[in-house]
Amino acid sequence: MVSERSLAVLRAIVQDYVASREPVGSKTIVERHHFGVSAATIRNDMALLEEEELIAAPHTSSGRIPTDKGYRVFVDQLADIRPLSTAQRQAIETFLGESNDLDELLSRTVRLVAQLTRQLAVVQYPSFARARVRHVELVSLAPTRVLCILISDSGQVEQRLAELDHPVDEETLHRLRDRLNEVAAGLTMTEAATALSAETEQADRAHAEVLRTLAATLADQANVTRSDRLVVAGAANLVRTEQDFAGNILGVIEAIEEQVVILRLFGEMHSDDGIAVRIGRENAPYGLGETSVVTSSFAVPGRDVSRLGVVGPTRMDYSQSMAAVRAVARYLSRTLGES
Repeated sequence: MVSERSLAVLRAIVQDYVASREPVGSKTIVERHHFGVSAATIRNDMALLEEEELIAAPHTSSGRIPTDKGYRVFVDQLADIRPLSTAQRQAIETFLGESNDLDELLSRTVRLVAQLTRQLAVVQYPSFARARVRHVELVSLAPTRVLCILISDSGQVEQRLAELDHPVDEETLHRLRDRLNEVAAGLTMTEAATALSAETEQADRAHAEVLRTLAATLADQANVTRSDRLVVAGAANLVRTEQDFAGNILGVIEAIEEQVVILRLFGEMHSDDGIAVRIGRENAPYGLGETSVVTSSFAVPGRDVSRLGVVGPTRMDYSQSMAAVRAVARYLSRTLGES
């Protein structure tokens, strides 16, 4: 068992190593952290931490650095999630409050989180699959061109252009719109897709072509789930920390570019307190064994929970990253819920 003082020494090693990127020795700990004990006593504590594989010597020097296991203990038991400063909170409110739509809001979100944490930031689009159809609108742009507009109960608007083989008049278009609203309104996107597909099979010959084309178009819209899309910012932050990666950083970048990898990882990251952290080798199955990932969830009415996070080296300021990710995720939940 590791004593309370040994855990405090581990905290000091993590904090100093994150700040300096230099192995931390007992003399440095005594000078900086004022434990009130001798350097020999601190060395004994460090020996116990090394036996527990919480710290390790990167080379023959007397200094030690945290291991993945050490970072895990730090995050689980020792990290204090420092509240953001007033200026940082105001920056969130101001910068994100200027967004005009969901796309811009999420784009601004990752840029802000990347700036606050100095890590690579990732946000997952809210899923459109659980939203319900509020209204379907059909707008004639030309005799054979119709704009299909699908409006959900969560405020999302999806548009798709339908190209028809034969012209359709306004009266027919209005009847089709009324029928589509009768069939789809109140259904989830998945239910609406099924209902609209079935409707084409029951259409009379006069309207079969038009209805088939429009219903198929709307079915495609209904099946769109934007949760498989990510917005990323701050790649330069990752490159600047290249010396923290023993291997080739290109492998990390390639894994991140494979968005399905991050989506799978996000899908496994859950936490009762709203913040989840995966460290080093815990991410090895995803090709990210030298990185740490910090995420928090945000919710949008009528949609699945989505996640916001940062990816960086294990030598990360966990307290700052956790605080920033959690604060911005809470802002997203509040803002999207209100709108």
